[in-house]
Amino acid sequence: MKVNGKVIVVTGAGSGMGRALSLQLIKDGARVAGIDINEKGLEETRELAGNGAVAMSTHVVDITDRNRVEALPAELIALHGAVDGIINNAGIIQPFVPIKDLDYDRIERVFNINLYGTLYMVKSFLPALLERPEAHIVNISSMGGFIPFPGQSFYGASKAAVKLLTEGLYAELKDSNVKVTVVHPGAVNTNITKNSNVEMRSEVSAEEQASMTLSAEKAAEIILNGMKADKYRVMVGKDARFLDLFYRFSPKRAVDFITKKMAQMAKAS
Repeated sequence: MKVNGKVIVVTGAGSGMGRALSLQLIKDGARVAGIDINEKGLEETRELAGNGAVAMSTHVVDITDRNRVEALPAELIALHGAVDGIINNAGIIQPFVPIKDLDYDRIERVFNINLYGTLYMVKSFLPALLERPEAHIVNISSMGGFIPFPGQSFYGASKAAVKLLTEGLYAELKDSNVKVTVVHPGAVNTNITKNSNVEMRSEVSAEEQASMTLSAEKAAEIILNGMKADKYRVMVGKDARFLDLFYRFSPKRAVDFITKKMAQMAKAS
């Protein structure tokens, strides 16, 4: 779906990849309804849009609040006249601890934001999207949604659920006007750890970490190119593409590889 002249809803628009997606959409001629729980972050995104800020509305919403999310379509359609697409980008990671050591409150928070927040958005906006001449749903999963990372098992499980939800949605909507894309980003330089209240300890400098990850802007470009081309699946970054192929070739060897790499990183921290 071409985004010029369309109204796109972006969750997590107050920072990171959501901010980059919002700014790029505005540059491409779209109007953006930015959703985030962080009001300050949303306003910073609007300021960064410069003259394009007139094409962006901001909405402070907790996507885990189903009733609030269900009220959004009517609000946004009244404001913008229509909604043509949603990008479910908001998400958090878990603390880097094994399954046995993570408390249920943290587990539920990960699933409530990553899975249920996405589900509420899809269920709430789908009726309106089906009424448009063309529309698009983009759900952000993760490379952790198709291959496990030790210490991020619940995060991975939530993103794997997003993957299957999106693929099932694609199958159900295949002959409709609504296109569906699932996205698997690799390591992207965002502030997801801060937003997740997760502490990262590493001897690697911030500059070195940035060099090993994809910029949020580049990730946004890849995602939006996939959306414009109506792609079924988008891999973001060399690491995601490599692990996707490796895992499909030999799942056990790929998991052993990841486990070894994570152990090496833990020793270095």
